[in-house]
Amino acid sequence: MTEKDLSIPIDDERPDWDTYFMEICHVVAKRSTCLRRQVGALLVSDRRILATGYNGAPKGLPHCAEVGCLRDQLGIPSGERQELCRGVHAEQNAIIQAAVYGVALQEVTLYCTIQPCITCAKMLINANVKRIVYEGDYPDELAVQLLEEAGVELVHWPPKQESE
Repeated sequence: MTEKDLSIPIDDERPDWDTYFMEICHVVAKRSTCLRRQVGALLVSDRRILATGYNGAPKGLPHCAEVGCLRDQLGIPSGERQELCRGVHAEQNAIIQAAVYGVALQEVTLYCTIQPCITCAKMLINANVKRIVYEGDYPDELAVQLLEEAGVELVHWPPKQESE
């Protein structure tokens, strides 16, 4: 086998960095134990993944699939009364994982399958997140307002095509 045979062709199908990390977020989200919504998050610096997180019950506690969804039982709509949930958000879990393993977060990018809520937005601001790339919308205008006030760049992925 020659060196040429081992080379990897580079073509137009190679994803840009945001696409690459967002696709990984979708794999991370598959670990979620939430019955309502599967969310994945990555904290990235210099194109390196520092920590991952997905939403679900705190470690060692029964998952919602085992005990039921408290929010469903109480009829709480999405985006309201977040404190009435046994789950930890994906963004929170990514920050926690960085802290547990001693990973410093300095001017990092968060990739997430959904726009952060207000609680996560405040945590991300204090965790030195400077850019957030998210896919799905979340009904929380205050979160967007605080992130913008803090100078955090918000990028809705995928970017709109010029023809849209």
